[in-house]
Amino acid sequence: MACADTFPDRPITLVVPNPPGGLVDTSARLLSEPLTRVIGQPVIVDNKPGASGNTAYQYVAKAKPDGYTLLISYSGYHVGNPALMDKLPWDPIKDFSPVALLTVSTNVIAVHPSVPVNNLKEFIAYAKANPGKLNYASQGNGSVSHIGTEIFKQTTGIDMVHVPYKGSGPAVQDVLAGQVQVFITTPPSVMQHVQSGKLKGLAVTGKNRHPGMPNVPTTAEAGLASFQLESWVALYAPAGTPAPIITKLTDSVKKSLALPEVKERGDAAGVELRYLNPAAMDALLKKELPYWNKAIKSANITLD
Repeated sequence: MACADTFPDRPITLVVPNPPGGLVDTSARLLSEPLTRVIGQPVIVDNKPGASGNTAYQYVAKAKPDGYTLLISYSGYHVGNPALMDKLPWDPIKDFSPVALLTVSTNVIAVHPSVPVNNLKEFIAYAKANPGKLNYASQGNGSVSHIGTEIFKQTTGIDMVHVPYKGSGPAVQDVLAGQVQVFITTPPSVMQHVQSGKLKGLAVTGKNRHPGMPNVPTTAEAGLASFQLESWVALYAPAGTPAPIITKLTDSVKKSLALPEVKERGDAAGVELRYLNPAAMDALLKKELPYWNKAIKSANITLD
């Protein structure tokens, strides 16, 4: 039985469902160093990529619920996989206890300069007048960029053709070359190209403008308040972890994320630190699960 009074008395492991680099791993490493100081024990990052995140999720779901094995959860997996996969080896609610929201990353709607538009309203009008003429890139079938763009299509009533890639790198190259005209993705992938004018940034899809692209409006500012797309990273424990341990963990995460140097590192990495407590994180998950399920089913997205 886990003892909340002495927790933690040995190292804590953060299991990451992605390889090193990228939003999810970056978020884990932003947390691990300050959390080590705040909680008084080493916090180790353990990358377990594979099976569209399922390797890590299944591992943590079956781990002892004592607070020493935790999951760095990614919204693309946590709310996407349940709709994309018929036989998911874990349950998004029953197998995990929320600890805290850690980071949020907005997306940017970027288009090639050959598209004759200067803002989001003009783009939507152009796409409606030219159904099926525009191609959009994604990081792969079932990725956030794929699902998010399908939600964008459903929201605006436009028709674009999906071109999936294996990651953002090759997708960006083809968008820069004009072979694909549109890419909705996280800012680090395209920010420098928007800044240099090689791509047009029409809108960012979060609540706030991105500090690296201060001249690019939010979708709300651009007249499309009904479309927001944020990727989040959160900390989860196995279901059944004692409440006092969850409380100690979430309080320690809150203190860690509030440290000025952690915010500076987050800003430099292009991610926004945004803490939510377990109840608020639980509410966010239960709101997003049906939303993403409807979007994925409506667009007939599968992981074929």
